[in-house]
Amino acid sequence: MRQTRQASRRHFIADTWKTGLAALAAVACTIPGPAAAQAGDWPNRVVKVIVPFPAGSFTDTVARVLSERLTKALGQPVIVENKAGANGLIGVSEAARAAPDGYTLLVTNSSSITINPQIYKKANYKPADLAPITLALQAPFILVANPEWAQKHSIESVKDLVQYAAKNPGKLNYGSAGQGNIAHLGFAIFGNRTDTKATHVPYKSAAQAQLGLLSGELDVGFDTWTALPHIASGKLKALATTSPKRMVQLPDVPTLEETGVSPFDVTFWIGMLAPAGTPQEIVQKLHAISHGLLDDSKAKATLEMQGDVVMQDPASFAQRIEKEVADWGEVIEREGITLD
Repeated sequence: MRQTRQASRRHFIADTWKTGLAALAAVACTIPGPAAAQAGDWPNRVVKVIVPFPAGSFTDTVARVLSERLTKALGQPVIVENKAGANGLIGVSEAARAAPDGYTLLVTNSSSITINPQIYKKANYKPADLAPITLALQAPFILVANPEWAQKHSIESVKDLVQYAAKNPGKLNYGSAGQGNIAHLGFAIFGNRTDTKATHVPYKSAAQAQLGLLSGELDVGFDTWTALPHIASGKLKALATTSPKRMVQLPDVPTLEETGVSPFDVTFWIGMLAPAGTPQEIVQKLHAISHGLLDDSKAKATLEMQGDVVMQDPASFAQRIEKEVADWGEVIEREGITLD
């Protein structure tokens, strides 16, 4: 019965996304009126960028690079407002309910769009409530371990980790930025495919989870590219990455697929969206400005510290969201994950 309800919810969200996307296209093509007038003199005041995670977070860093670029190009202040809480639900919900006039934008991660509406009962938005503008960057996770813990238990590889968990049931833990976060679900997939049992420790942000790894509160976890300096300094130990190909920055670290966990491809993205119904002229202008970051060596270098810079166009971004809603829906159904 539970699986039936979850499957119904997944199909509803996917179908709603498709319907909403088609509706957006129709509106953009056939209704000039007030929306076109607003787009013509936009922007003539401050533009707000909602970030549903804390200041200093991975997503916040990307948002501030984008907002600086937009401020220079638009000639109006583009300010970041952090609306953190509930694993992104609070900020995304506010953005989804905002007027579709181009004065409220959203920079968020993939979990908040493709996963949260499917697992949180209290989620009051769906992907179709937002119009994709640009997928700024994407990145795999890095399976890391606290080096002191790893040395103590002779953990040098994924194989060692799996064997340790099997011999020490109930002792292994891992952390993430919250229940239902993509790092949480990604590790759950890893656990299922390797029969590795571990206790999940949810934190309020990825930065706090990383501190847990550095301090030894956590044994292992899926970390972001912000772990690279800590890996280089020996403060974290990299065991594998979650993409099909090795990371250029970690050429000696195998992928999970190379260790025998196949297939395995878990990547996340950071993107900019707007309330559904935002005039397409504004959406396209925002994408064009964002795409221009590829020619800004300083800004691009900052973003490259976070992941692979993509600046994907709105249509392709929409297709990716649609696919990930379906893909994660299958994982959520299989794992039986539902949160209040």
